[in-house]
Amino acid sequence: MLDPDKARALPASHPKLQPEKIGVLLASLGTPDATDYWSMRRYLGEFLSDRRVIDYPRWLWQPLLQLVILSRRPFKSGANYRKIWNKDLDESPLMTITRAQAAGISERLAATYGDQVQVAFCMRYGNPSTQSVLRRMVADGCTRIVFFPLYPHYAGATVATANDQLFRALMQEKWQPSLRVVAPYFDEPAYIEALANSVRRAGGPQPDVLVCSYHGLPERYLREGDPYHCQCQKTTRLLRDRLGWEADRVVTTFQSKFGPEEWLKPYTVEEVARLAKTGKKRLAVIAPAFAADCIETLEEIEEEIRESFLSAGGESFTYIPCLNDDPEHLDVLTGVIRSSLGGWLKK
Repeated sequence: MLDPDKARALPASHPKLQPEKIGVLLASLGTPDATDYWSMRRYLGEFLSDRRVIDYPRWLWQPLLQLVILSRRPFKSGANYRKIWNKDLDESPLMTITRAQAAGISERLAATYGDQVQVAFCMRYGNPSTQSVLRRMVADGCTRIVFFPLYPHYAGATVATANDQLFRALMQEKWQPSLRVVAPYFDEPAYIEALANSVRRAGGPQPDVLVCSYHGLPERYLREGDPYHCQCQKTTRLLRDRLGWEADRVVTTFQSKFGPEEWLKPYTVEEVARLAKTGKKRLAVIAPAFAADCIETLEEIEEEIRESFLSAGGESFTYIPCLNDDPEHLDVLTGVIRSSLGGWLKK
């Protein structure tokens, strides 16, 4: 907190200073503001223009994106978002869940630290933007900030681009807060236990195979040094060990392929069909790389991937929801944040 004696010593002409706080800024991927064409075009244009996501030369990619992809894709993406849209709050499920996560984490931190910590959330793409939320936190007196990209695993296209956007926002601040970035928590025991408990709680018949479906990346990113693939494999292995299941009952796959090049394999949509054709009639799918349900889980897994399995002869398909704002998950995230607060607070 700001020293009261220091505050009294300021001259009358000095700009007013807020009591010092520590900020926790959660960063999620992003969401369109609405499902209409122009809202979707703005969102997809920002997302697909990110060089961390699509790193083709701008002279090659931007004409294709602006003239072809963004002329057509907003219609299809908007239709998919309308299937899952939270009509009561007029927002995407990702927005609803991220807000609930921030509220739950804030409540837990307040129980320990009182009003010394302020929790907020931003979106890498769309609103609330990273820059607007950071500006508000600095104005509120946050001189130290823990930045938490809400991804268990590191990837250049997720964690790194969230960091990039924060660093760009910091460039606009006269008085930059001290910063800590939360490390990936893909192998944290409490996180693995929370995943295992979500599998144990899942309804439906006991699956022949549990498919751990992770969002995909171009295969060359692995060759170029991105650790994402290895971290995903470790999460699957730790989850399988925690469940005590045989090796062939838990598999790793990757979804959401985009563009012409090879991505990390096996592709979920193809692997579930292959499993059905080899006699695996009961399948459960979990998405450990997503901290919150979103278009990739609620639409892609629940519809496209489910249909691929059932049309290939599968009989029972169970999607196990993301950990979302489950109390156990909020405890995990809060524990990760507390580790990053070490030395900044006495408690």
